[in-house]
Amino acid sequence: MNLSVLYALAAAALFGASTPLAKLLGLDVPPVLLAGLLYLGSGLGLTTVRLLRDRRWKEVGLATAEWPWLFAAIAFGGVLGPVALMFGLTRTTGATASLMLNLEAVLTALLAWVVFKESADRRIVCGMIAIVAGGLVLAWPLETMQVQDWLGPLAVSLACLCWAIDNNLTRKVSATDALFVAGFKGLVAGSVNCALALVLGARLPDLSVLAPTLILGFLGYGVSLVLFVLALRGLGSARTGAYFSTAPFLGAAIAILAVGEPVTMSFWAAAALMGIGVWLHLTESHAHEHQHVPMTHDHRHVHDEHHQHEHSFEWSGTGAHSHVHEHAQIRHSHPHFPDIHHRHTH
Repeated sequence: MNLSVLYALAAAALFGASTPLAKLLGLDVPPVLLAGLLYLGSGLGLTTVRLLRDRRWKEVGLATAEWPWLFAAIAFGGVLGPVALMFGLTRTTGATASLMLNLEAVLTALLAWVVFKESADRRIVCGMIAIVAGGLVLAWPLETMQVQDWLGPLAVSLACLCWAIDNNLTRKVSATDALFVAGFKGLVAGSVNCALALVLGARLPDLSVLAPTLILGFLGYGVSLVLFVLALRGLGSARTGAYFSTAPFLGAAIAILAVGEPVTMSFWAAAALMGIGVWLHLTESHAHEHQHVPMTHDHRHVHDEHHQHEHSFEWSGTGAHSHVHEHAQIRHSHPHFPDIHHRHTH
């Protein structure tokens, strides 16, 4: 199995686990403040890990042209998305919102295919449909959905669009240090959402609630986002979004194991549909002659057919390493994903 696929599924598992774990911990915090604290826990935790890893504050090396992509991703995914969702939840039921949230994967894929020109064949489209269908089955309420007005569902849909834009914009900076990207997003989004919650009258919880909330944010949002960025680097937005859509199912599975919630027929139906969708994606083979244009960037790599360059420093000749390197123009054919080296048109 491709390592990037494992990153995407692990990101989904950690994010999916955050909801049942929050329930298990008995966290009782206003929604906007809870989102802010989870993001803040993500940012603080990942920044600390990065400082310990580098043993100092290290320049990230993000190109000047890439900063607007990162700030736009934070604005849409870390600020506008959560605010739209919180507003939507005040105007509709949780069951309706759960169904509407499946739009994120669809909109992520549509933007990736139509706007950012990622490759997509019939197998990938069918896999996406199966995974989203599994999410719909899992979220479909036993009782009749109640919609007070259309503002609620529209706001939830807007939140999904914001996160879809975030996913595609983050792909633009996915070659950069994933710890920095995820940590910076967490710090900015967490600070903005916490400030907004406090302005709206919320109060910070006691340390007994604050500490587990921040830790949960570090794991469920922070580590999950690092893995998500690594998956974007290797798979592109649409495929990563599809794998990440298994998060509700993985969260339900964790809730069954950890909280003892009952197993329902909808759970098994969702498992079957998502399993089919993941299998369709895993067995994809996309190969054709393509051309790599000259480019310069920095990411962790090994010397393979795409990385044949000299070094200005001593290197053992084996193993993965990271530094600024150049890619020469090359034309060849082999199976590939729309990763950071294969963003060509078809």
